[in-house]
Amino acid sequence: MTPDLPPVAPSVTAELVEALSPRLRKRLDAGVTKLVARPAVREGDTVRIAVDDETDVVLHAPGGTVTGADAIRCGCLLAPDCLHRAAAASAAPVADEAPPPSPAPAEAAEAREGTEPVPGTGPAAQPDRTGPAETETATAEQRAAARTVRDAAAAVLEAGADGAGAVLQAELLHAAHTARLAGLPRASAAAVSVVTGVRAARSADPGYRLADLAGALADVLGVAHRLPHATGPDLTELRGTARQPYRPDGSLRLYGLFSEPVLTATGYAGAVTWTADADGRLYTVSDVAPGGPARATGAADRAVRIGDTALTHRELSRAGLAVSGATVSPTGRLGAGAGVRAVRASGAAWHAEPLDRLWAVPAAEQVARALNGGQDLLFLEVTLTGTVRETTGDCLLADCAGLPLRLATAHDDPSLPHRDNLRLLAAARGSRLRIVARLVPEPLPRALLLAVEHPTDPTARVDLGLDRLRHADLPAGAVAPPAEAAPTADEVPLHLLRRRVHQAVSGGRRVLASAGSVSGDAVRLRRLGLATAGDLLDDLHAAAADRSRDAFGRLLPADTDHFARAWLAAAVYTDAVERALCAGGWGAATTGTPSSEPSSATLARG
Repeated sequence: MTPDLPPVAPSVTAELVEALSPRLRKRLDAGVTKLVARPAVREGDTVRIAVDDETDVVLHAPGGTVTGADAIRCGCLLAPDCLHRAAAASAAPVADEAPPPSPAPAEAAEAREGTEPVPGTGPAAQPDRTGPAETETATAEQRAAARTVRDAAAAVLEAGADGAGAVLQAELLHAAHTARLAGLPRASAAAVSVVTGVRAARSADPGYRLADLAGALADVLGVAHRLPHATGPDLTELRGTARQPYRPDGSLRLYGLFSEPVLTATGYAGAVTWTADADGRLYTVSDVAPGGPARATGAADRAVRIGDTALTHRELSRAGLAVSGATVSPTGRLGAGAGVRAVRASGAAWHAEPLDRLWAVPAAEQVARALNGGQDLLFLEVTLTGTVRETTGDCLLADCAGLPLRLATAHDDPSLPHRDNLRLLAAARGSRLRIVARLVPEPLPRALLLAVEHPTDPTARVDLGLDRLRHADLPAGAVAPPAEAAPTADEVPLHLLRRRVHQAVSGGRRVLASAGSVSGDAVRLRRLGLATAGDLLDDLHAAAADRSRDAFGRLLPADTDHFARAWLAAAVYTDAVERALCAGGWGAATTGTPSSEPSSATLARG
C-alpha cells in the first residue's frame, strides 16, 4: 500500500479482483509488489503509474477518491481484463465509502462539511441511541451480510497477516461493501480497518501495530458474531450509523488546548486541534485528507476549516475561538457548514481558568472514564524521573501523584518530531510539568505523550508531534541520563495468552498448529488463578490443530469458523482482563463494558 495513490473504494477493488481469472489471481500479490515499486505521477485528479516504458495505469480520482472501476484504466494489450488494474486498486489505500442513501441537498451540504475521512474513526461506530424497539431483530439481509463478513474475516485470520494476500483482502472488502448496502456500517468499517491493518503489516509500514490489527479483527468478528441474535439497543449499536450527524449547538466560546498530527496507515494525513469550552467539554477541528508525512507536518500551518477565521491549527492550539451557529458531531467534532461563523478570540494558559479544571480531575477518575468508553485523553501533572529502555524504544518515566508512569511516543514515524522531543525531555529530569497524554490500557500505568508544558515557561506549551524542542528550551545544565533497562515487573502472566492471540493474527492458524507444547503455559496460568485463560489457551491450540482427514488420509478443508470462535473468545477475554488490570494499576473503578463511542485515538491514529 502506498499513500502516493488515491484511495480506492472497497467495492472497486473487490470488483476488479473478482473479475480476474484464477491464473491471474495467483499472480496478483507479485503484481502489487511490482506496481508499488514503479514511479507514480500526480496530475490534478489523475495519478499515472508507469508499468513499463510503453504502458501506464491511470487512476482518475475526482474529489480525491476512486469510486468506480472504470476510473482505473490500463494501456496494456490485455486491458481491461489485465492484472494491472486490480494490482493498482490493491496497492492503493482503502477509501471510506459513502452510505447508499442520497441525502437531501441541505442535509448533504451539512454532512459534507467537516466529514473528511479519518480512518479508523467514525461514523460507523456511532450508535443511534434512539434506535429500534426491543423486539426488533436483524433482517435476513443483515444476517446474511454479517455471515459474509464473518467468513471473510475468519479466512484472513486463518491465513494471518503474512498469508492474507490481495485476493483475501478483496474478499473482505467485498464483504464490507455488502454489509454497508445491508445497513451495517459498523461491520463494514471494521472490515475495512482489518484490510488496512493487513496491508500495513505486509508493507512494513512504520505506523503498523500488531495490537491494533488484533483489535480490529476482534471487533469485526465480534460484531458479525453478535449481530444475528441482537435486539433493541444492542442491535442499534452493532448496526452503527452511516455518518456522523452534526447537530446545532448555538454559540460556543472555545479555548485552544493542543494540536496533533494525523498520519495513518490508510493513506490519510493532516492535523487535529483540540479545544475546550468553559465547562471543560472537548471539541475538535480537523483537517484530514489523502496524503503522507508532508501533509501531516504541513497541516498545522494551514487555516482551520471553520467560519471565516484565518487561524492556523498551530495558532488555534494557543488561542481561542468564538463560534456562532455551531454544529457539532457526537464525538465533539465541529462542523464547517455555510451557517457557521467563527472569529479569533483570546486563549488561556493551561494553569488559568477555564483550562485549569481539566487537570483538577484525579488521574484515577480520568482513567475510569476512558475505560468505561469515554474520552481517553488524560490531563496529568507529572514529575519527570528518567528514561527506561523497552523493546520498542526508550520511554520517559514520570511520577504522577505517587504513581509511577511510563510515557511513550504517540507516533514512531521518523518524519514527525515525537521521538526527538521525548529524548530531549529526558534531560529535564526533576521538572514538574503538566501534560496531555492518551491512555494505553496496559497493566502498568502507561500513556502516549501528546503535548507538554514548556520546561522553562509555564505559560507556553509544546505540541510534541508538530513542534521541535531545542536544548535551549531545557533548564540550565540539563543532561539526559542514560536509559535504564526495563525492570522485570511482577505482572499477571496474561502475556502467555496474549502472545498466542497476536501470533495467530500475524502468522495464522499454522503458527499455532505447529507450535510446541503449551501445556506448561496453561498450567502456569491456572496455578496463578487464571483458570479461564488456561482453558482458552488450550481451546485455541486445539482448534488450530484440528484438521480432519478423509478415508485416503488427505487433509480436509479447515474449519475456519471453529478456529475463529476460539480465537475471538481468547481475544475478548484478554481485552477484558487487561482493562481490569489497567484500572487496578491506576486505582480506577470500571463498570460494565465500554461503549462504542470512538476514543480520541480514532481521530489521530490509523
